[in-house]
Amino acid sequence: MPTPEMSMDMTTVGDTGLLDALQHEVAVFARRAEQTRLGGVGQVRNSMDRAAYLLLNRLDKEGPMGVKALAASMGIDSSTVTRQVAPLVDTGLVKRTSHPEDGRAVVLQLSPRGLSRLDEVRSSRRTLMAELTRDWEPGEREAFCSLLTRFNGALSARMTVPGASAAEPESAS
Repeated sequence: MPTPEMSMDMTTVGDTGLLDALQHEVAVFARRAEQTRLGGVGQVRNSMDRAAYLLLNRLDKEGPMGVKALAASMGIDSSTVTRQVAPLVDTGLVKRTSHPEDGRAVVLQLSPRGLSRLDEVRSSRRTLMAELTRDWEPGEREAFCSLLTRFNGALSARMTVPGASAAEPESAS
């Protein structure tokens, strides 16, 4: 009879082969994604690193915010956000402005140039996703996206558990 410990163990007989295949495919995916940075196609390919894309995307979706709020929103450390935002400010993709209610506080905001660049990269990446899944049924794309979103959510939740590694738990939202 299975014990509670056994029911929590995902590597019981029958699942081992599937979980080995899954961890291998995730490792291959991570390597290939990093090699291409899923940068899209054409001249835009590989033209924006993952950190920049995720920061610009978050500022676009959530609007202007301070470093601490952005860090909390992304599940990363404020010092990491500060380091990653610096080149985006230097290149004019992000603007630093004073907080409307507290002039001492700094607010980060996507600049018009940043929005234009983000739209260009999104379009290129969308084209790449269409190419990679061109022989998939619409339902297969939806299922893959749903499962990948769920998988990323599980990774993110695991990273917020006390004692877990503090790797970047950011999803592509």
